[in-house]
Amino acid sequence: MKADKETKSGNGSSRDPESDGLIMSHFGVAVEVLFDSGERRTVRVKRNSGHVVGDRVRVAGEVLERLPRKTELRRRDVRGGIHLVAANLDVLGVVVAPMSPAGFVDRAIVAARAAELEPFLVFNKCDLDPARELAEVLGKVYAQVLPCFTVSAASGAGLETLRTFFHAGHRGAFVGTTGVGKSSLLNALCPDIDLKVAEVSDYKWLGRHTTTVSTLIALPSGGELVDTPGFRDFGLVDISSPEIAAYFPGFEALEEHGCRFSNCQHRQEPGCAVAELVAAGEISDERYQTYLELLTEVEVIEEAAQRRAWKK
Repeated sequence: MKADKETKSGNGSSRDPESDGLIMSHFGVAVEVLFDSGERRTVRVKRNSGHVVGDRVRVAGEVLERLPRKTELRRRDVRGGIHLVAANLDVLGVVVAPMSPAGFVDRAIVAARAAELEPFLVFNKCDLDPARELAEVLGKVYAQVLPCFTVSAASGAGLETLRTFFHAGHRGAFVGTTGVGKSSLLNALCPDIDLKVAEVSDYKWLGRHTTTVSTLIALPSGGELVDTPGFRDFGLVDISSPEIAAYFPGFEALEEHGCRFSNCQHRQEPGCAVAELVAAGEISDERYQTYLELLTEVEVIEEAAQRRAWKK
């Protein structure tokens, strides 16, 4: 999603010289800024200041002004709260491991595309048989529509292709449910950072996520990655129901073979191209149900917003 207006925070004097920089880490009540001069400094901010890792800022003393964003990635939690994940990214890596919740991949891809980011998939832990089998199955579904990387943070297998991808100058983030190995991947790509990693449990092959601070990390081979705390939910923000089909992976063929009705919601309408893809097995019933769940979720949000507008 495109940037919003500039904001200011802090207690400094407007007479202090101004310097531009980039927020590298966010600690809740303070941020670390890497200035264009190469200096790094911690600046205090209000806990709910709205600043986020990846923001370009202008600092005068302790006054921090956010410069316009190019992009921002946001998510909605299960209680309806909206959280900003990172700003000024151009790619989003969806990390997948065995027993990742059904629908998370499609949901994250839709969110990335809605935010004007290029999504890509990372099948991690592929030194393990269940993960390798999962990569083979999902690769058949997604490899035709977006970049996919089969890797093992533990053994280093496949990481060179991921490094090459970021070498093009991408700034991105890894998202995935808690414990899929995002911090392990970052450690493997950039060993000097030494992020804490919890042990993987036998339950669902998942570990405990240990990241509590968002940090922007420069990769030795080029490109940047934001390490973010893990989360289990990725509710959609600022996306309309017609856009769900436009962004849903696997529906790209609709551009060539459109539905009979331009406002088709791909439910029970006659002449629906999606129904034909499902019937032909090109889209699985499980993924079609994920689409319907996302569509219903967004429609509920739209209806609630409409009711609020009527009450005004």
